[in-house]
Amino acid sequence: MDLILEYADYYALDAVYPADMPRDSISRQIASITGITLVGGYLLYLIGAGFAYQFWFDKELMKHPKFLKDQVKSEIVASLKSIPVMVMLTLPWFLADVRGYSKTYTEFGKYGYGFEAMAVVWFVFFSDMLIYWFHRWLHHPLIYAPLHKPHHKWIICSPFASHAFHPVDGYIQSLPYHFYIMLFPIHRGLFLALFAAVNFWTISIHDGLYLSHNKVVNGALHHSVHHELFVYNYGQYFTLWDRLCGSYREPPSTGYSVPKAKKKL
Repeated sequence: MDLILEYADYYALDAVYPADMPRDSISRQIASITGITLVGGYLLYLIGAGFAYQFWFDKELMKHPKFLKDQVKSEIVASLKSIPVMVMLTLPWFLADVRGYSKTYTEFGKYGYGFEAMAVVWFVFFSDMLIYWFHRWLHHPLIYAPLHKPHHKWIICSPFASHAFHPVDGYIQSLPYHFYIMLFPIHRGLFLALFAAVNFWTISIHDGLYLSHNKVVNGALHHSVHHELFVYNYGQYFTLWDRLCGSYREPPSTGYSVPKAKKKL
């Protein structure tokens, strides 16, 4: 976040704030981070989900009896309502990063280029592990109804369902990314790229484009099983933790039960 804030200050925000308000003013940082993450969140969601819906989403899925009336509109409305709340919930994490409490660093290759490559791998595996357990916890009977059930309203998903959840649910599942930069060093630009990528990945597992029946990667096929049957395939990127913990369910090759749904390539 500090990288984005640095560019935003230089190219736009310095002209917006009073000249005597320094860049490291906490009130200025709070206002800037809130605005940047709100606009960025909306853009990532609307552009990513909109593109997937227009070019990848199999419209035949909308004929499924469990695809709700006006569902796409409802998914978008739910997402647009949730994003501002999630922005406020994640604000302390981004503020801590900007104010130097995270382990992000500026110089790419500071620990060697091999480290940068391994940081990507470790980031993905670390977040996948924690998201599995957080997601499974959200299915606990005492937690599911108030927090996670709103997302499972969408049994047959469109890409716009990707962010259509209770804001606290979304916040909880984002925590592994914030934990990572507090625990492990990572280049700040690399972290931002990964943070954007996981948002697009979240869209991709709801887009109904069944590219692969891969037994390792938890793609749209596997996640369709989760939305239909609820208690299987909690993983975010891989099937590893579902396999280790007995919650893996092999998906059918065509995903949902729709005759013309896209098959694997």
